Amino acid sequence: MRGRVSVYCSAACRQKAYRSRHGAKAGVEVHELIADLERRVKKLSPRPPDTFYADVTELSSSVGLLRRMARDAAQFGEAGEIVTRVPVTESAAEERDLELVAAVRSDDEWTFAGLLEPYRRELQVHCYRMVGSYDDSEDLVQDTFLRAWRNRDGFEGRSSFRAWLYRIATNACLDFLRRNTRRPQLYEGGAEPPPRITWLQPYPDLLLADVPAGEDGPEAAAVTRETMELVFLTAIQHLPPRQRAVLIVRDVLGWPAQEAATLLEMSVASVNSALQRARPALRKHLPGDRSEWAAATEPTEEERALLKRYMEVAERADTAAMTEMLHEDVLLTMPPSPLWFAGREAFVSGIAQVFDTRSPRYFGRWRHLPTTANRLPAAAGYVQRPGTTVYRAQVLDVLRVVDGKIVEITSFEPHLFPAFGLPLTL
Repeated sequence: MRGRVSVYCSAACRQKAYRSRHGAKAGVEVHELIADLERRVKKLSPRPPDTFYADVTELSSSVGLLRRMARDAAQFGEAGEIVTRVPVTESAAEERDLELVAAVRSDDEWTFAGLLEPYRRELQVHCYRMVGSYDDSEDLVQDTFLRAWRNRDGFEGRSSFRAWLYRIATNACLDFLRRNTRRPQLYEGGAEPPPRITWLQPYPDLLLADVPAGEDGPEAAAVTRETMELVFLTAIQHLPPRQRAVLIVRDVLGWPAQEAATLLEMSVASVNSALQRARPALRKHLPGDRSEWAAATEPTEEERALLKRYMEVAERADTAAMTEMLHEDVLLTMPPSPLWFAGREAFVSGIAQVFDTRSPRYFGRWRHLPTTANRLPAAAGYVQRPGTTVYRAQVLDVLRVVDGKIVEITSFEPHLFPAFGLPLTL
């Protein structure tokens, strides 16, 4: 049951239980995964279409897993000399994950790739918080796995394997941020323009299902709503990279100061000092209604109902009904586009021209599919341009709702639709 906290005798037991729950998704036996795919493919039937689409979508997830494992195995095999497996004592297994320690010493690239797979999503979320970009976070996780393989002799078991991976991932992010200088700017125009984070991208909630959110530790903190919302992602991008890493490790993942110092290769005093500077700097860039964070991990029923109305109103091109749904201070941004609207009047005035068939800015007819991004309700918008017959992916609107009104809409380009399990045409 989602949200349940389980107690295990050791990290190895917890990992074993996780694999038993997730089956082939987290398994290491590639032959079993291939056999399972073969069985499911033979059962596919195009009728009825809804069932066929659901089966294919589920199948594509397993194919994606197999593809990632194959890619990892191929890269690991080219990364350097293979070490010989060494025995691990039973006493050491109580403090370390036995299977993952064995994977570090393994001479089998498939085993190494498969055993790392349960950590992929939580490490990706960690990298995503650090850099604010879904695309870059995927690359950084792959870089983390390759660094882990090439430096596997450096793992001495003094910390958990998870902590070792987090240290590698954090260093990969810090190296990336040193190579790619990214400074938040302000949108142009207006008395109080909002911050402009051109590299900001949404994160698909469906991928968070791969993180064991019902358990304690950093893997549970990886998916909490308050630190996945776009306002938090935007605010944290203002922090210097090292302060950002300290705040994420200490306040988001909840690691003690000593463990954070070890992970970040800093002194405890330096970690505490960086955290004291990061906290007020973060609060400075958070919206006023976020002085207290919601504990929910997914959109509420009220938010889902509002999302449904939002899609229906947009498809009817009903500007009057849209006006009723918006907070008077609603903010619309469209990263990386420089366009933005602040205030209900400005937003409705702009959208009315897009909806009006007589306007030179008329865009076409709209349809929407519901989804969730960053633990918020989101609408995937498809447009049928005049003179065409196909609805093509156009925009992903992520809504932030306060007291039953939409206070913020962040509109993203559609290239991440496949990551959300969404088609590019309707």
